[in-house]
Amino acid sequence: MKILIADKMSKNAITALEKLGHTVISNPDLKAEDLPGAIGDAEVLIVRSTKVIAATIEAGKELSLIIRAGAGVNTIDLAKASEFGIHVTNCPGRNTEAVAELAIGLLIAADRRIADATADLRGGKWRKKEYGKAAGLKGRTLGILGVGSIGKAVVQRAKALEMNVMAWSRSLTPEKAKELGVGFCATPADVAKVADAISLHLAAKPETKKMINAEFIALLKPGAIIVNTARGEIVDWTALKDALAAKKIRVASDVFDAEPAGGEEPFADTSLAAAMAACTPHIGASTDQASEAIAEEAVRIVKVFQETGNPPNVVNIRKKTSAVINLVVRHFNKVGVMAHVLDCLRGAQINVEEMENLIFEGGLAACCTLKLDKKPEAALVEKINAGEHVISAALK
Repeated sequence: MKILIADKMSKNAITALEKLGHTVISNPDLKAEDLPGAIGDAEVLIVRSTKVIAATIEAGKELSLIIRAGAGVNTIDLAKASEFGIHVTNCPGRNTEAVAELAIGLLIAADRRIADATADLRGGKWRKKEYGKAAGLKGRTLGILGVGSIGKAVVQRAKALEMNVMAWSRSLTPEKAKELGVGFCATPADVAKVADAISLHLAAKPETKKMINAEFIALLKPGAIIVNTARGEIVDWTALKDALAAKKIRVASDVFDAEPAGGEEPFADTSLAAAMAACTPHIGASTDQASEAIAEEAVRIVKVFQETGNPPNVVNIRKKTSAVINLVVRHFNKVGVMAHVLDCLRGAQINVEEMENLIFEGGLAACCTLKLDKKPEAALVEKINAGEHVISAALK
């Protein structure tokens, strides 16, 4: 296969892909607007921060797999990829430690005002009296929103700092919270009310969009810290800026609204950066350890796709089928059997939503399960049963 890598990736990964027999084109300087013209006849596209817009997908006539070398896929037009039958996969869990480390780093930086102190020293100002004022973290309460792999890793590190941890997640139960050694909160608002600091670890979804809004911020304690190493979309930036201007909270963020697409770009919202206690340019997953782990996972995805046609970690497969009934066909493992079955269904205008054909030991017989969008008439099932090499066909 021909593979286009549109971001910087480990040389070890490129070598591994070439050893699998693939042609690899690495162009880490490509931008989102360059991709439509560069995709050519590539069958696989691997990206990290570069956005994959609809025009790229439409231009990729041979494209069948897009790999996000990271966890979030909000930079990829999933709707357009699904429309063209292109698998979109990610590499979840491979950057967990890196993001958790940065979250704790930003938390400490916000509490101790490290960025401001550094800027003053670099400007020739020794302000020990000013920066000697800090609450400290031991014994204070950290609220976690989102207890996936990264949220759990932050919990471990916060407990090592002897912080109290309260958490909310859609999947979190009191029992699971007890297992993690954290306090259970029934709602995000409950976390806001008790926390001295909040660490965000939510995916960008319609239900999480602007979850950190004016109402949420109003519930926070004066001087509370918000750390965001998740996604910019989960924050109402107007409300956040208002709270920063009023000096009601401190914010340390690795993610922003409408981030620049490339690795070296101008950043327009300098006033926001200046108002924050600490900020970084979306580098949460950017450690050598995380990059190598993500690259290894990308290679594994390509290898599985090459061998089976079904890549792991696909994020745009429909989760619930619209099929209403199963047709189970036991048949001899001969050429043309399934062509007969599908031709019968086509004639009745019945669509196959999903299909799985399993071969029995010895290779003489097989069993195919077809999930159908309409129930076939009895006469049609009889017609399928009459086909050569069909052992039996029945609705389940």
